[in-house]
Amino acid sequence: MNQMLLALIVVSNLIVVFTRAYASGQRVNEVLDTDPSLTSPQNSKNVNQINQPLIEFNQVDFRYSKDAGLSLTDINFSVADNTVMGITGGTGSGKTTLTQLIPRFYDASAGNVNFLGLNVKEWDLKELRNQIKMVPQIAVLFHGTIRQNLQWGKADATDDECWEALKIAQCLDFVQKLPNKLDTLIMENGKNFSGGQRQRLTIARAIVNKPKVLILDDSLSALDYQTDLDLREALKNNLNGTVIIISQRIRSLQQANQILLMDSGRIVASGTHDELMKHSTAYQELVTSQEEV
Repeated sequence: MNQMLLALIVVSNLIVVFTRAYASGQRVNEVLDTDPSLTSPQNSKNVNQINQPLIEFNQVDFRYSKDAGLSLTDINFSVADNTVMGITGGTGSGKTTLTQLIPRFYDASAGNVNFLGLNVKEWDLKELRNQIKMVPQIAVLFHGTIRQNLQWGKADATDDECWEALKIAQCLDFVQKLPNKLDTLIMENGKNFSGGQRQRLTIARAIVNKPKVLILDDSLSALDYQTDLDLREALKNNLNGTVIIISQRIRSLQQANQILLMDSGRIVASGTHDELMKHSTAYQELVTSQEEV
């Protein structure tokens, strides 16, 4: 009787497993059968970089769906090559949404987003996104070695290139102390590293192929002020590209060539730190609130 009951339990468990597998398989097939809404143009145009800003937004509006309200309204600004731009503002002001239009994760609802003088819709997606790297707010590392994680940013990256990226991202202080160094195994989501270490490793992965534009989406929040400063100085001196920093910490943006202050999907003020301190009441209040803390 016990043997018969055990066999029946096994059969019932198999029924549950197969039922779940069938449902999961259907969901996976739905994803695989979905046609992407954003595709590369059949004939990409030549880049016209002569006297053109690196990035340019012209009267850009954006909404996530036809029925949704505007997430961005009348966005106008330009970014020159080899500069640092900061973006700040309250939660939900549209900072991340704005930067996601640059590598064309979404298409603008109105207006034009240009990269190197060419509308991003006319770029080959792979070529465009190979020149623009984004480090998200939540640091994501994959199960594997440090070297394998860095090679997600550049598949054929050599050890020297990996070490250079780690040096710029201020990772040498802890990676060199690890027994296996680049061969150190990273657990899923980087659970065997601290929050600041995970952020620096994701930055190293983004810069290993020296992108034209590096977007840091609040990815310096877990760093202390000195490491934050050292990392920004290293990026400025070694990256040879444009850095866009999204941050709530004004201290991280003070040296930027241009700062955008956003509120409710609009740019309410722009300029250098000193200019905004003179002319923008909202920026002054933001700086004062952080000084009080």
